Amino acid sequence: MPTPSQLSPVSESTSSSRARVGGALVRKAKLQDAVSIFELVNSLSGDGTLLRRSYAEICENVRDFTIAESENGVFLGCGALHLYGPHLAEVRSIVVRPEAKGQGAGGKLLRSLLDEAESQGVSGVCLFTRIPDFFFHFGFRVVDRTVLPDKIYKDCQTCPRLYACDEVAMVRGLVPKMAVLGPNKIPEPELVKLQTGTITGTK
Repeated sequence: MPTPSQLSPVSESTSSSRARVGGALVRKAKLQDAVSIFELVNSLSGDGTLLRRSYAEICENVRDFTIAESENGVFLGCGALHLYGPHLAEVRSIVVRPEAKGQGAGGKLLRSLLDEAESQGVSGVCLFTRIPDFFFHFGFRVVDRTVLPDKIYKDCQTCPRLYACDEVAMVRGLVPKMAVLGPNKIPEPELVKLQTGTITGTK
């Protein structure tokens, strides 16, 4: 397994399910990809670049992941899209190997995840990153992290860097006006309706 210095963080089949993009292929991950995803993501968790994920967590959420691979099937990188609701999705765990750099695999993974968010009808996509300049090119803008309570309650409260976070919060699309985790600006009855299918408060 490569060492962290050999990897390049960007923030994370059949021929018919693959989309050829330049020198890399992107496709939705399968359970068989879980080991590669686990090793790649956790190789960058020691310094806080990415949050550590257990193998069980990767397997449980493998459908969130998209992977990039070479034409001969070599694993190049991964990224995930976590859906909080129609108001918000999060791009997570984007990381590529150095050999993917010339193929633009990081950007191709991100475009694929944004296309997925659009297909789900999500009004806003967020992420936390140390390299905001990369994401400006894809329409993201910097926001105060407090406007993303879903993210804070899902990950930040258990992160070892909670009180020393050096990541920038960014959003593409609409800033959410509601939350399904933790405090929210929607009265409790409305939140319950949201969870059972009535979509309000996304504008």
